[in-house]
Amino acid sequence: MVHGIGIDIVRTARMREAVERWGQRFLERVFTAEEIAYAYKKKDPFLPLSVRFAAKEAFIKALSGLVPVSLTDISVRNLSDGRPVLEVLGRTGEAAEQMGIGRIHLSLSHERDYGVACVVIEGGK
Repeated sequence: MVHGIGIDIVRTARMREAVERWGQRFLERVFTAEEIAYAYKKKDPFLPLSVRFAAKEAFIKALSGLVPVSLTDISVRNLSDGRPVLEVLGRTGEAAEQMGIGRIHLSLSHERDYGVACVVIEGGK
């Protein structure tokens, strides 16, 4: 059973502006250490940061505000075959588990100026 669907889009210029304005403090409040390291291995780190931020926002929308969320409790990583997965950690993960959240489906897409993400959550009470 589908619990929720969320979608979000982020301009890479907006992400660049946020990082330039607030620096490491911003990065650590929004992203996990693994996400930051992954992004900064890329030629343009703002594209992977943008699409990961979009995934976090899409997940929050799919939850419909039913769970208190910390952005660093939501982690986007890639499997060895390149597929992205969204993991829910910490208190947010515990709350989602109590709600009966099952599988989380994630689709990401990006091009130079935008990152977009769609999340479908199965399960729920």
